[in-house]
Amino acid sequence: MKIMIVGGGGREHAIAWAVAKSPKCEKLYAAPGNAGIAELAECVNISVMDAPALVAFAKEKDVDFVIVAPDDPLAAGVADAFLDAGIKTFGPRKNAAIIEASKAFSKDLMKKYSIPSAAYETFEDADEAIKYLESQEAPYVLKADGLALGKGVLICQTLEEAKAGIQEIMVDKKFGEAGNKVVIEEFMTGREVSVLCFSDGKTILPMTSAQDHKRAGDGDTGLNTGGMGTFSPSPFYTDEVAKFCEENVYQRTIDAMASEGREFKGVLFCGLMLTEKGPRVLEFNARFGDPEAQVVIPRLKNDIVEVMEACVDGTLDQIDLQFEDNAAVCVMLASDGYPVSYEKGYEIRGLENFKDKDGYYVFHSGTKFDGDKVVTNGGRVLGVTAIGNDLVEARANAYKATELIDFDNKYMRHDIGKAIDER
Repeated sequence: MKIMIVGGGGREHAIAWAVAKSPKCEKLYAAPGNAGIAELAECVNISVMDAPALVAFAKEKDVDFVIVAPDDPLAAGVADAFLDAGIKTFGPRKNAAIIEASKAFSKDLMKKYSIPSAAYETFEDADEAIKYLESQEAPYVLKADGLALGKGVLICQTLEEAKAGIQEIMVDKKFGEAGNKVVIEEFMTGREVSVLCFSDGKTILPMTSAQDHKRAGDGDTGLNTGGMGTFSPSPFYTDEVAKFCEENVYQRTIDAMASEGREFKGVLFCGLMLTEKGPRVLEFNARFGDPEAQVVIPRLKNDIVEVMEACVDGTLDQIDLQFEDNAAVCVMLASDGYPVSYEKGYEIRGLENFKDKDGYYVFHSGTKFDGDKVVTNGGRVLGVTAIGNDLVEARANAYKATELIDFDNKYMRHDIGKAIDER
């Protein structure tokens, strides 16, 4: 098959790595791709949001199967454009991707179908939101309704901070149109776990668990980012927790979406909080997480193309989804100053150290070619991922591997997966 991946980050590199291994893949394209993906695919400089150009390219090249990976194009209906053109496509339609594109929609869905989550209220008026905050106790959780690159959630410790957060989201429009509505949510405590699930609209198959580190600084300090690193599996995601979530979250959500006329085919990302009262949903995403994909996909035993085809064809019940009995840790190498301001264009040294190095991967997030050199081209630059027999070994391997790569203004957290050692 000729396969095309829409996207150009670390998640898409991990997907491309798995797709390229499939015996079903005879030719791989990526739009726009990046310097790492270019080793596996023919990259074409088309924006992920340019549906007409993407579809035209796919038709011109007789592409058989498309994977739409990032959140923005899914929310904008890019998967619909391919499907409506008769091209087999992995990724939910726009009317299903709303589960990520609107936090208000997903919260209302959870309330309607008794899917366990935090108590909440939704506001379109800043003054009303502030009035509500004054009736609540700290800490406060504020969520911009729309897509905000994983940064639209503010946890405020004081009322003054929360009021400033409302100003930032709803009045100053820090996250643009995403802040037209705000969800104010009950603050929950516990361990966070991410579980990605394949879905064909009826059947749902959960993948192995993972845990992300969102804050920019060590000790979970600093601003929210797109993710500074992750590990898989989560030691806190027990068989008992998995059983509860399979019954009360995953299947119930897919059934709820079907009942609403929003059949969900693709990857449902479930962000969970393991509270004292049991697991609760923090958020839903409509695609592979980034950097969760970088630790989950390398542990997948199945042919990823076969699984994705089953999601599209409605035959997921015939798939025996399996993962390796090992562990993976991904440490993001970022540009110093991320997520606020940072410089780009620095040469990356040491990538050749990973050639034919079994159990070690470098997934490119923000890179590009400058002549024959690979240079930095984003806030998050590379996801250095390592496998180990267990999480402690995988973590040690990943940090050892970060020493093999260097670039000016390289920055990383030094405590990814530290919770593993503190169990």
